[in-house]
Amino acid sequence: MFIIGFINLFMRILKKIINLFTKKQKIDKEIEDIQNKCPHFHKSLKSVRKRLDSTTIVIRWVCDECCLPIGYPNDKEQQNYIK
Repeated sequence: MFIIGFINLFMRILKKIINLFTKKQKIDKEIEDIQNKCPHFHKSLKSVRKRLDSTTIVIRWVCDECCLPIGYPNDKEQQNYIK
């Protein structure tokens, strides 16, 4: 009886996780579509993660409308940002 309950719990958790990953994929795709259509007219220097799976922070030009990193600042721009 205990094992059946454990298996049922495991299956509910697994189903929930799969559902959340599916929702995340749809959201990621929607964000990507919006960012691809954005003209990136306004940008600001911001501190962002180097990669999505990274803890390293870097300075990048980021679109103010869609939050997409769109460029690299030169040395002078980086120094002014740090100040």
